Amino acid sequence: MLTTKEKQFSILFFIIVLLELITGSSEALNYSHYMVKPAIVTSLIFLFVNTGKSLSRSLKSKTLLALIFALLGDILLMFVDASPHFFTFGLLAFLIAHVFYILVFLEHKNSTKSPLGFMIILLVYATFLFYLLKDGLEAMLIPVIIYMLVILSMATSAYLRKNSVSELSYKLIFLGALLFMISDSILAINKFYQPIPLSNILIMVTYALAQYLIVLGILKINVTNSKE
Repeated sequence: MLTTKEKQFSILFFIIVLLELITGSSEALNYSHYMVKPAIVTSLIFLFVNTGKSLSRSLKSKTLLALIFALLGDILLMFVDASPHFFTFGLLAFLIAHVFYILVFLEHKNSTKSPLGFMIILLVYATFLFYLLKDGLEAMLIPVIIYMLVILSMATSAYLRKNSVSELSYKLIFLGALLFMISDSILAINKFYQPIPLSNILIMVTYALAQYLIVLGILKINVTNSKE
């Protein structure tokens, strides 16, 4: 369950997300958007630093690096209209963030659990998504393939934590990983296939929830449950 501090943070966090949606939807509030969007991950960094003191040094370092690179990705993607290079560098920043999340999740890998069935489902999903995107990728073909492989690995590493951490931690992180995939999929379809109505809102809501759930899940690693 959430602590009092986490409940208070959750209210603040969703206010920040709401402000991002409002400022991101109005040209008149463009400058405010540049401050509000980075505040989403920045707030999670503050929560993690202040409440994750009981976690191992390795886990804290990797999680913070994942969040820092995600924050960098958020900032870079705000400037894609100025140059397409910002999208490429933003993609790279998020790729590195996913790599650090993979390293975090693998710290609690259940070596007895087979990922085969889950990986088949992911590959079917990825194949369908790639079929939609391939004609519009052009120079981004290889970077997007690499990114897809990394995020599939991130979701798989989240899946492999089952029964090696608290049930709450597992569910929060696994759901967060799936939402991260959904957010990135919407972004990719909107950019490389065809525009999606309300895409900015869909991308941001799923992304913010993904980061929120993953951070909470990491904080709940040591929570006791009856199955442990």
